[in-house]
Amino acid sequence: MQPLYEGKAKRLYTTDDPHVLRMEYKDEATAFNAEKKAEFENKGKLNKAITLLLYKMLEERGIETHIVSDIDETNILVKKVDILLVEVIVRNIAAGGFSKRMGVEEGTPFKTPIVEFSYKSDELGDPLINDDYARELGLATPEECAELKRQALIINEVQKEFFAKCGLTLVDFKIEFGRPSSDPSKIILADEVSPDTCRLWDVKTGKKLDKDRFRQDLGGVMEGYAEVLHRIEKAVS
Repeated sequence: MQPLYEGKAKRLYTTDDPHVLRMEYKDEATAFNAEKKAEFENKGKLNKAITLLLYKMLEERGIETHIVSDIDETNILVKKVDILLVEVIVRNIAAGGFSKRMGVEEGTPFKTPIVEFSYKSDELGDPLINDDYARELGLATPEECAELKRQALIINEVQKEFFAKCGLTLVDFKIEFGRPSSDPSKIILADEVSPDTCRLWDVKTGKKLDKDRFRQDLGGVMEGYAEVLHRIEKAVS
């Protein structure tokens, strides 16, 4: 297996199958476009376990993902995909960047979910874009943008219902999609779904159990992630 790509939270390696990669989850944590960095023991292990369980849950509900099979505590096999450089953010409650940009108090619920697109570019700071930007930058066609939004809203509804069973409120999340090398006509869910990419608050107390614990120096970062995993395991058992 040869190294293929290394990002802020994961590494990708080739395998004997040209359409399958090995994905390794790292212990590094970054925030604010990697301006803030740290390393947490077991972070990769926790995120990998959470993503695997959530992707299996989504697959059971008819949402195709890049997941292939489990390997070990920090590695999984995934379909090789060409990642679209359009990140999709779905917001159910005001928080994070939205609250800062729009002056809306954190915790304010939306009547219906808000879907945002951002350009996946560390150099530019992942700026917000719309369908027209995506078209003119050659990132996605109007039809593909519509498909990304359609899938994202379905994923949102499935995850909101599931996390509610876990005693968690799904505030917002960021997801990525890709075209499988084995069938580029498809667009499927890729990357990960974890406390790194979702804001998750305890339903009763509002306690943050996600990456905001790192962003905001709240402490107990891995304890929060471990609590999320525990609740997911309980919900799927």
